[in-house]
Amino acid sequence: MIKLVLRWLLAAFYAFAGVIHLIRPAPFLTIMPAWVPAPEAVVLWTGVAEVLGSIGLVQPFSRKLRQAAGWGLAAYALCVWPANINHFVIDMAKPDGGLGLAYHVPLMIAQPVIIWLALWVGECLPSRRRAA
Repeated sequence: MIKLVLRWLLAAFYAFAGVIHLIRPAPFLTIMPAWVPAPEAVVLWTGVAEVLGSIGLVQPFSRKLRQAAGWGLAAYALCVWPANINHFVIDMAKPDGGLGLAYHVPLMIAQPVIIWLALWVGECLPSRRRAA
């Protein structure tokens, strides 16, 4: 039951984030590392990936599709980590410290947790069976 609830929460988080990427891309463009080519297209397609991944994660018909969504969202979270690190660096360099360590440190810690959660709720990780 907890896995189902967390699956829906993660899907809601990704769906919301995806829609925000699509309708308000400007904040995401400001944290994009300079080495990323075609930043507008990257933000657009990350929004699409988040929305489709969230749908795949909660659909009840195919475990394989849920697993693909779990793997995809985990890979997505790994791939956007450089943007989060870049945001941390440029934000902390501001004279006022930007959003501050209280925002950025938990986000940096949350990233691997989100990756693991996508794999767990997507049923991508091997399950341990208890001995009877």
